[in-house]
Formats: sequence, structure tokens, C-alpha cells
Amino acid sequence: MTLIPLQHYLIVAAALFCIGLAIAITKRHFIGILLGIELMLNAVNINLVAFSRYDPERLSGQLFALFVIVVAAAEVTIALAIILRVYGYYQTVDPDEVDELKK
Repeated sequence: MTLIPLQHYLIVAAALFCIGLAIAITKRHFIGILLGIELMLNAVNINLVAFSRYDPERLSGQLFALFVIVVAAAEVTIALAIILRVYGYYQTVDPDEVDELKK
């Protein structure tokens, strides 16, 4: 069985992280920002699993990746609840228009 070189995993993860960062910075609404953050977390997961694959006696990388997935799911749940509350109050999901916490 031929292993894919570690550099290929790292290049894909770096590209995915950069795409996620660009999305999180440039998007004008909360859902787009949330999607960018999720892409960055997936890039971290690729790195963790790739490094874990090259050390088969220790599964800590895969366990950390599983932990990141659980935290990402909880983060999405809480973020979507906050977004729905903000939309119900301000009638917009544009972060620039939500500039004050009290009216």
C-alpha cells in the first residue's frame, strides 16, 4: 500500500484554510462568516488526521479531530441560534447593520 505524501495533505489543508479565512473576512453576513470558520476547522482536522496517519501507534490526532468535530457541531448550533435571535430583533443578518446591543 502506497501512502500519499504528507506534503499533499498539508497543501490541501493550507488551501482550505486560506479559502475559509478569505470567506470569513470578506462575507457580509453571519452565515457566510460561519461557513468560513467551518472550512478553517476542517483544514485543522485534515492536518490532525494526516499527522496521525504517519504515527500509527498513537491515535491522538484522530481523537483530537473527533473532538474538533464535536466542538464545531456545538458551535454551529449556538451560532445559528444567535443568528436567528439577531435576525428576529434587527430584521437583518448583516454584521455592519447590527452595531449596537441595546436600542
